[in-house]
Amino acid sequence: MSTDKKVALISGANKGIGLETARQLGKKGITVLLGARDLARGEAAAESLKKDGIDAKAIKFDVVNTADIKAAAEKVEKEYGKLDILINNAGVMTEPIGGNNSSTVSEQVLRDTFETNFFSVIAVTNAFLPLLKKSDAGRIVNVSSILGSLTLHANEGSPIYGAKALAYDSSKTALNSYTVHLAHELKETGIKVNSAHPGWVKTDLGTDAAPMDVVDGAKTEVELATLGPDGPTAGFFHLGEAISW
Repeated sequence: MSTDKKVALISGANKGIGLETARQLGKKGITVLLGARDLARGEAAAESLKKDGIDAKAIKFDVVNTADIKAAAEKVEKEYGKLDILINNAGVMTEPIGGNNSSTVSEQVLRDTFETNFFSVIAVTNAFLPLLKKSDAGRIVNVSSILGSLTLHANEGSPIYGAKALAYDSSKTALNSYTVHLAHELKETGIKVNSAHPGWVKTDLGTDAAPMDVVDGAKTEVELATLGPDGPTAGFFHLGEAISW
């Protein structure tokens, strides 16, 4: 089955920025598939969107589970025949914010962080790439962070200079590298690949100390997911402004 309506898949979409991204895309008339590790929570989130007239559906989707990735790709292919937008939103941060743990962070924290924030993104993207190539305007948004910017980490005057959580920061730096490499590979296909920095947002990860609300936090993902044909690729953005790599 295929559809002329745009279809978006968002990982980690049962709450926080992922759910708000789904809401904003849904209000633009896009079918939103909410990837969630816990299907019941995903279905509850989808029902909340349906009350706003949004075409939403939950998919059991643990991004570090190979079987879930395969099943989700097969489901989307069977039910929609294509995918227009993939937003790699799921991510983890298990280190304290602030300070520098470069010599003390455990190997296990490093491995677990990279598994979700980097390796799973590649696995998910590769699984859905054949469906994205069937779209007239495929868009891939990798949700990164300003904390992945090597330039700003090295700049003593930057706002992130003192915050160095090695596992999280380096996983997002690696993710940004993947964005550049994949965008180059796909540059002749019409698929655009960009990294998004949502901002420091009031979510479970961002905590209540964050200055931005979730509505504004989702705007960068939505903007990059709906770029026109003249829009950028291989970029790193926050609210329309480029961020240094």
